[in-house]
Amino acid sequence: MKITDLVFTYPEELVATSPQRPSRVMWVENNQPCEISLVELMGKMTAGDVLVVNNTRVLKRRVFSGDVEILFLKQNSELEWEVLFPSKKYKIGQSLELPLGVTMTLKEKGRPQTVTLNQAVTEDYFQKVAELPLPPYIQKARNERHTVDADESWYQTAWAKEPGSFAAPTASLHFSKTDMDQLRAQGVQIVEVTLHVGLGTFLPVTAEDLNDHDMHEEYVEISAQSWQQIQTAREKGHLIWSLGTTTTRSLESAAGGLLQGSAVEGFRGFTKLLIQPGYKFKVVQRLLTNFHQPESTLLALVSGFSSLETVKTCYLWAIERKFRLFSYGDLTVWVD
Repeated sequence: MKITDLVFTYPEELVATSPQRPSRVMWVENNQPCEISLVELMGKMTAGDVLVVNNTRVLKRRVFSGDVEILFLKQNSELEWEVLFPSKKYKIGQSLELPLGVTMTLKEKGRPQTVTLNQAVTEDYFQKVAELPLPPYIQKARNERHTVDADESWYQTAWAKEPGSFAAPTASLHFSKTDMDQLRAQGVQIVEVTLHVGLGTFLPVTAEDLNDHDMHEEYVEISAQSWQQIQTAREKGHLIWSLGTTTTRSLESAAGGLLQGSAVEGFRGFTKLLIQPGYKFKVVQRLLTNFHQPESTLLALVSGFSSLETVKTCYLWAIERKFRLFSYGDLTVWVD
């Protein structure tokens, strides 16, 4: 697949800057889109079906030095970090002043960059001074680089508990704990997995051919109990609904032998799975996900589940009907 295959245009005003509850839902079956309500969607999940969700929690790691934004990614040692910031105009050895007396010195350029700090920082530091890493297109649509207070709840799922992500698994933002209780009352099994969304979320695809794109690895963990619930449901003929592309990559990585462990002990490890047209899904039968940006691996994944032609046709249909786009936007559901 060429990255240019994943190009589409959209009006900027359709980029959602806050969630809308309940969201609109585009249901795609037999390559045809239609609009249903969230209540109707939940009604399509029947007793014995499994809805798989990602329980990762988004880290507050976006720190500002004046108007320079630094995303803290990984701690290499007590004082050394890997970060992402616009370092082009900075020289090796140059320093930036961060809040609460912390000085950051550029040690090595690249993507990400390596920096050293003059003092150790802890989770408590980030809770005091950092912001959630909202996608740049939301900042642009708001004309505001900083988060608003409501983002603290808007940009975390209702079941977020395992800290480690640099972006929210946004398909989950459409559902509340009450919705999950309703599904359980219907006999739907809610199964949790963990995938910590990584650096790749922020970096554009630069390869012309997706086969040449180096996916950034992301950590996955699936318990033996979760895996057994999924396999038992499939064996009994029930459907596996995957809430989001992160959940989908988790399940397919385990099924594809890309993680350490087994069905008996559970799975864990890092995945670099890139799903695109031609991929044969082994677990997921229903995909729930947001609208995704042009030229993204997430859009390639949806095209792999459906087809590129269907996805482009359905996106055009949704844009004409003014569905809200991207992280805070509306929901799509794809039937295999």
